[in-house]
Amino acid sequence: MSHQLPDVQASQPDVTVGLSQVGVTGVEKLVKIARDDKRPLILMAEFEVFVDLPSGRKGIDMSRNMQVIDEVLEAAVSEPAYRVEDMCGDAAERLLAKHDYTSTAEVKMTAELVVREDTPASGLTTQSTAKIIAGATATDEGTREEIGAEVVGMTVCPCSQGMSASRARDVLQDLAVDDDTIEEFLEKVPQPGHSQRGHATLTVETEGSPDVDLMDLVDMARDSMSARIYNLAKRPDEDYMTYHAHANAKFVEDCVRSMAEMTVENFDHLADNAVVHMKQSNDESIHQHNAHAEREVTLGQLRDELGR
Repeated sequence: MSHQLPDVQASQPDVTVGLSQVGVTGVEKLVKIARDDKRPLILMAEFEVFVDLPSGRKGIDMSRNMQVIDEVLEAAVSEPAYRVEDMCGDAAERLLAKHDYTSTAEVKMTAELVVREDTPASGLTTQSTAKIIAGATATDEGTREEIGAEVVGMTVCPCSQGMSASRARDVLQDLAVDDDTIEEFLEKVPQPGHSQRGHATLTVETEGSPDVDLMDLVDMARDSMSARIYNLAKRPDEDYMTYHAHANAKFVEDCVRSMAEMTVENFDHLADNAVVHMKQSNDESIHQHNAHAEREVTLGQLRDELGR
């Protein structure tokens, strides 16, 4: 007995929903950063590349599009750049031009930056690292670029420190130390509080290229925490960092507020529509959870909040 098989037709679902981001992540490229009168910096950068997918298109032709993305990134990184955010902007604009179906192209980049510096007390030469964060979004209306960094530092809990100070005050009173001496001692000798390693992120996004220096953002992020930390630390350096951290105890929200204040103070030349992203995450030492604070806001709103 023979059976006639029914006709089989491959069906394609109707495409009715667009997607705001379709692309690739984890693309690694060597990036050369030119510097006046200095050797260029060579970075191993990781890129994420996205385009918008309209509702009338099923896909982005990933295999063919990967070649286009790779060609665009190769062209963007082939020449030394003075600003990584401008390189991202160039790549985003090239992507937008090559994809006639999309209205938005976005390029994100991260890379480790190594900076030479001296330890705070012993003056020994060492190195520190910061994660560069750069990106750009290109549309028919123009291109917005972002630059910033994520850095590591140290924070001390003000609440924990306050309890230690209260205990010290009680002990000194039991030892018949007068109140004025007690307060002077506590002011000059910060009491212990539980400390944590902090991760501060600060970026600025503007229309076109942000008129800010990357190293200024690195310094501001490092200084927003209780104290900077260093890869190399002799005993005088350890004492320096410990003292300054406990003399400047901060919650995660205090670190974000410090970034906000420094941004308004240092970038008075930027337009009100510049967008500032500030984030602080602490690896807690005596808790099983971590602490996090974050704010993304226009510079104009920050200026209003801080009284311009």
